[in-house]
Amino acid sequence: MNKQEKIEYWLDISDYDLETATSMLSSARYLYVVFMCQQAIEKIIKALYIHKFDSDPPKSHNLAFIFQMFDIQISAEISSFLNLLSAHYIQNRYPDYKSRLSTTLSKDKAEQYLKQTEDVYKWLKSLIT
Repeated sequence: MNKQEKIEYWLDISDYDLETATSMLSSARYLYVVFMCQQAIEKIIKALYIHKFDSDPPKSHNLAFIFQMFDIQISAEISSFLNLLSAHYIQNRYPDYKSRLSTTLSKDKAEQYLKQTEDVYKWLKSLIT
């Protein structure tokens, strides 16, 4: 694949993940709302990485780690949000944390994560197109 095809690949699957997060909210699967939010942001960051460096992105799920390679200033709020999403990704991968996490994620909290993800997503996409 050429550079543009790789970018489109990552954008397509990040769009899909964001749509999945919305579906998970509708079905009250709040743990998976946050998981899919992390996936959507991770994949759009990887599209941005290819756009900026014309090389394959690092194989990492740590959003702030990947993002710091861009030399783009971000607010403390966005940096904190990226770290929160990364933490949820890691915790969601381990079964004993799932039951604890699922009880801490209310509908309101899941909606907040989704809204913030949509805002960050739009901003990141604007850096690519």
